[in-house]
Amino acid sequence: MPLDLHKLRHLVAVADEGGFTRAAASLHMSQQALSTSIRVLERQVGVPLLERGRSAVRPLPAGEALIEDARALLGAAQAAMDRARRTGRGERRPLRIGHTPAVTGDEVGDLLAPARIDDPGLVAVVQQVYPADLAAQLRDGRMDLGLCRNMPPGTGLDRTLLTRHRLRVAVPSDHPLAGRAEIGLAELRDTVLVVWGAPGSSGYTDLLLEHCRSAGFTPRIERSPVQGTPPITAVVRSGHAAFVTRPAGTAVDGRVEVLDVVPPIHAPVHALWAGALRHEARDALLELLTAPRDG
Repeated sequence: MPLDLHKLRHLVAVADEGGFTRAAASLHMSQQALSTSIRVLERQVGVPLLERGRSAVRPLPAGEALIEDARALLGAAQAAMDRARRTGRGERRPLRIGHTPAVTGDEVGDLLAPARIDDPGLVAVVQQVYPADLAAQLRDGRMDLGLCRNMPPGTGLDRTLLTRHRLRVAVPSDHPLAGRAEIGLAELRDTVLVVWGAPGSSGYTDLLLEHCRSAGFTPRIERSPVQGTPPITAVVRSGHAAFVTRPAGTAVDGRVEVLDVVPPIHAPVHALWAGALRHEARDALLELLTAPRDG
């Protein structure tokens, strides 16, 4: 029997809500009907999908695998409906772009500039999204394209390199390294580095630490307590340093200095997308941004 999208939606809801009671309420159905739906799905798959405890319900390995694919299937179904509806109405489908905090709004604008010239009618809706949320929203179709730095694609997503940006170091204006035109990366060995993601769970943080290790030291790090803010603001009155991609010079009303690092080091900008979900404008943008450049 083919998979029933309704039953897949029921399974995802139980996983998201952590139990049948809240899931049934969110789906506007009885708990008995929801439980029956999941039992039928388990019989169809042929293996248990959920572990039913007294206080909570959690997915078993088979359930986790099916839930991951179910999100993509449900996203594809919703995207197909939306595409048909907009086509019938003669509407242009917007390109929904999510970018992690490591990629600034200005950098997103620079990446989109060639596409706006090539296609003046392109409608792009840009939003900052945290990495874990970005992956989920790409899989279920709430986002069409993700922009990130060194974020693993994960199941159901494709990834390609769009460009690289030169990394620089921001320090408070009263820091011992301030006033320099450039520094060697090893000169940061005695300075605490502010990062946003935890090592091991953030591809971008891991990349920054690897740059430092390649320079001969393992830095002391501190995770920013204020998530989602521009990296350059994290060092104000802190005595710490942070990697940034903005040009060298003064910033934050003179309270921060951005220093060149020699030899230069770089951070990638990757595009993430769900290849199973069609989007003409996204595909055209990716083709434009990854096309070989003259020279």
